[in-house]
Amino acid sequence: MKKLILILCLLILPVTAQEYNLYRPDNYSVNNIDDEERVLFILDFSNSMGEYLDGKRKFELMTDTMKALLPNLNPNISVGLRVYGQRMGFTPMEACRASKLVSPIRRNNSANIGNELLSIKPRGMTPITYSLKQAIKNDFIGFSGKKHIILLTDGGENCDESPCKYVMELIKVRRDVKIDVIAFNIDDEDDLSQLECTSLVTSGKFYNAQTAAELVQSLNNSVNCYKQVDAKIIPNY
Repeated sequence: MKKLILILCLLILPVTAQEYNLYRPDNYSVNNIDDEERVLFILDFSNSMGEYLDGKRKFELMTDTMKALLPNLNPNISVGLRVYGQRMGFTPMEACRASKLVSPIRRNNSANIGNELLSIKPRGMTPITYSLKQAIKNDFIGFSGKKHIILLTDGGENCDESPCKYVMELIKVRRDVKIDVIAFNIDDEDDLSQLECTSLVTSGKFYNAQTAAELVQSLNNSVNCYKQVDAKIIPNY
């Protein structure tokens, strides 16, 4: 029986390895530290994030939540920040390229991300698809393994592209990218449908956060697996 099991394992292993090679770089190594999951926040600083909700501007609710969340992330997790809509443009085309990696992905990066958030104000358009393209093409360069994007937006794409169509093409050639989407205070059904598609097609999670409290809960749920685990003694009364 043991010999039979061994033979079956030897037959299965080459097939498994061949299937796995479909989505890994040639220099992949199971012992390579770069094979760990990377996390990239893509945050919306478009003009509409300056609107008020629950007594505060939406971008302030977002940055306050991020500043409270970041110190609780495990410092061994590699994390970065890209923003969009942080500047206007002289032409619509230029405004639809307003997307910037403000804090490259690296370990122990929470404080740097928090500091970058202090100086960014909402100004421009909502180039979601362009931001995703830039993130996947450039921000994870040199990293193998899984890539987790957490996209937070208060509106749908307004730069004549479709994030849903983009990710549907993306998954045809690679399966190492997962996108969680947090739709913040969005009512438009078409926008919600596009954003939900963007997450589900990539096996990510979709959150519809209509209030400040739901925003906090959505962001916490999305990063829950990356938080530090503290051992606590609970009194037995």
